[in-house]
Amino acid sequence: MTSRVALVTGGSRGIGAAIAVALKEAGHKVAINYASDDRFAAEFREKTGIATHKWDVADFEDCKRGHAGVVAELGPVEILINNAGAVAEAKFENMTLEQWHKVMRINLDSVFHLCKLVYPGMIAKNWGRIVNIGSMNGQAGQLNQVNYVASKAGMHGFSKALALEAAKYGITVNNVAPGYIDTYMMRDAPERIRQKIIDKSPIRRMGLPEEVAHAVMYLVDEKAAWATGSTVTMNGGTQMY
Repeated sequence: MTSRVALVTGGSRGIGAAIAVALKEAGHKVAINYASDDRFAAEFREKTGIATHKWDVADFEDCKRGHAGVVAELGPVEILINNAGAVAEAKFENMTLEQWHKVMRINLDSVFHLCKLVYPGMIAKNWGRIVNIGSMNGQAGQLNQVNYVASKAGMHGFSKALALEAAKYGITVNNVAPGYIDTYMMRDAPERIRQKIIDKSPIRRMGLPEEVAHAVMYLVDEKAAWATGSTVTMNGGTQMY
């Protein structure tokens, strides 16, 4: 297996951390991006030895700075995992412009920003893997999440369109669309909400971050060159497509 340089956005906790660890265990040189929590990032770097870089994925100029730091430390990015995300729930009649734009910038603009930055290097190497972490809700919709659903559905469409352009350069672009994953955010949810989610799945549990990471590892593999423009749906059978 060839060792590649991989970048995971939103990688200090939850799904992103599991993906970053899986990439490192597979022999890749890995960096994660994080937005604000220096304590978690420091603990993650100390525990895993994975490089951590702080910047705002919603800001293109900050992305340029952060990306340059990753390249300086590890080399050109060959595997990009766009995992950074945000939620700002509200009924549509109550949703503010600030809530709309915040979620769209972090969830969707960030995908454009990072892909734009790593794409030239991937073209130069005639090889690349881009995996965007979407959502079951981007496929099925969800109450009180017009902004989030729109951003994730946009991510899914972005991936398909870029996959068409990137294929001739040996670059694949795919999505993984998880359902509810048992991360720190879900563990803070009320027990009645957790049980309601579990009851909807025929598997009768939430997913694990490591299971999402397993799907990502397939998509970034050297032998996965035939898979592009696809969405891997992982939601325990809650929604079937």
